[in-house]
Amino acid sequence: MIFDEPALRKLSRLRLVARRVRSGVYKGERHSIRHGSSIEFSDHREYAPGDDLRRLDWNLYARSDRPFLKLMEDEEDLTVHILLDGSGSMSWGENEAHKFRFALRLAAALGVVALNGGDRLSLALLQDGSMAAQLGPLRGPHRTLSLLQSLDTWRSGGTTDLNRSVGSYLAQPRRPGIALVLSDLLCPGGYREALRRLQGFGFEAHLLHLLCPTELDPPLAGDQRLVDTETRQTVEVSLDGGLRALYRRRLHAWCQEIRDDCRKRGAGYLLVKTDETWESVVFSGLRRSGVLR
Repeated sequence: MIFDEPALRKLSRLRLVARRVRSGVYKGERHSIRHGSSIEFSDHREYAPGDDLRRLDWNLYARSDRPFLKLMEDEEDLTVHILLDGSGSMSWGENEAHKFRFALRLAAALGVVALNGGDRLSLALLQDGSMAAQLGPLRGPHRTLSLLQSLDTWRSGGTTDLNRSVGSYLAQPRRPGIALVLSDLLCPGGYREALRRLQGFGFEAHLLHLLCPTELDPPLAGDQRLVDTETRQTVEVSLDGGLRALYRRRLHAWCQEIRDDCRKRGAGYLLVKTDETWESVVFSGLRRSGVLR
């Protein structure tokens, strides 16, 4: 999971956007929605590679021989939670359109943005109604390599009950912030309880709904035996143009229902088609949807 230097430079110019910034133990580089005077000193934070050198407290550096940044009263950090669906249904798609590999790339890009922005970053791999792996909290651009190396070891498989998995994640003490859920949402129990729990705990939730081209428009015809990638259950169908058209209409209606439900709940929603490039999703789709700026 390697980004080349031009990609890292482009990612370094992005920042995550929160409608309600959650204050925390550490101060960051994000303007608070609370009123205050930005010229009034508030605190120090230890320098991390990539920080603006103009904000170094040179007097403190001279006394302590350690670099610290000056932070002003109206600045506070954001906690970013990236929850990645690692179920067997995510192991679908070919080459760059493979859903899980695409989701890992998106998670990595969003993680790099968070670290560059001075945010606190936590990630979890959701499988079998629990967490198969978790990482963080991480902070600072110097943790980028650790982030990419860890994500490169994550694998998909098994089943995912998104509601139970998110409940398991929230069972541990978490500081509320932005929660980005990357999933195909192909969960028997749906997603609503997971969304309700996240918002109930004070998180600003966004669903990134990943579907690959063969799910959006299956290239199938005639008699077929379809196998569920998670349960291995089979069903035999006879596909023709009419049935495929019905499938596309129902899929569109399902996605629209999720979008409308998220809008009513005040949550973000973005349909991610994995035949796009990750760059177009990050630099165009997520910026248009207001997740990044």
